[in-house]
Amino acid sequence: TAPLFSKGEKLTNGYFTGDAYLQLLLAKDKNNDFVIGSVTFEAGARTNWHTHPSGQVLIVTEGLGLYQEKGKPAQSIKKGDIINIPENVEHWHGASATSKMVHIAITNYEGEVNAVWLSPVTDLEYSEANK
Repeated sequence: TAPLFSKGEKLTNGYFTGDAYLQLLLAKDKNNDFVIGSVTFEAGARTNWHTHPSGQVLIVTEGLGLYQEKGKPAQSIKKGDIINIPENVEHWHGASATSKMVHIAITNYEGEVNAVWLSPVTDLEYSEANK
């Protein structure tokens, strides 16, 4: 089946490991204090560890992926799952080692900030998450 949205532009900002793409769906504006994007992670791709000052919601639309909060075991996520990420919780998300994953990310702003980027997820952390 065709993807819900086009894959968009390859993310080259240094906050992702592997091949990830962003299709902006809705920019922040005077009525909406959030941004909505469709993010495609090829197998093995993931975000760095990061936090959101006002939280984030992920809606998985395709494939199999992983979501992990710092200090907790990684959880498997799949099409139809909704992940409600609280403010200031250190976490990462991305594809599994063997499957691509696509999610819609609804990311709230606090002032002009919607994410605080931290260190990359190490290969060891990622391989543990895939067990």
